[in-house]
Amino acid sequence: MAPSTLQELSRRLAQGEVRSADLVEESLASIARQNPTLNAMISTCDDDARAAAAAADVRRRQGAPLSALDGIPIAIKDNMCTRGFPTTCASRMLENFRPPYDATVVRKLREAGAVIVGKANLDEFAMGSSTEFGAFGPARNPCDPTRVAGGSSGGSAV
Repeated sequence: MAPSTLQELSRRLAQGEVRSADLVEESLASIARQNPTLNAMISTCDDDARAAAAAADVRRRQGAPLSALDGIPIAIKDNMCTRGFPTTCASRMLENFRPPYDATVVRKLREAGAVIVGKANLDEFAMGSSTEFGAFGPARNPCDPTRVAGGSSGGSAV
């Protein structure tokens, strides 16, 4: 099981205890296992995440200078544009929208080597405070799935 802090994951990657590919597979498996109940993610980008993780592992083996985020799997709130990948804002109106560019924050995360595994659930257009009112259903609290996760960033919180 992967440690829960960025510092610990970054340290384990740097020391060769784990590969980015392992972290991504664990993340994707966790999403597949838990998302039917928690609905934290609107979508995943399995193939892109695996390719980005493989590239991070190559950079690490080659001794390239790396950021603390290099090879770390992350989710992006689904109101942040991700080039070529669906950005729905939890709205059916945008369910087929694939932006031609990355939002600045996404571009900077990619430049730092972060591995995007998917898009997190939210209230439609981030206009809410409970993540209950999006087109793809509510995000559920992992401690008690009968409750909501809260915030317009409920999927990210989960």
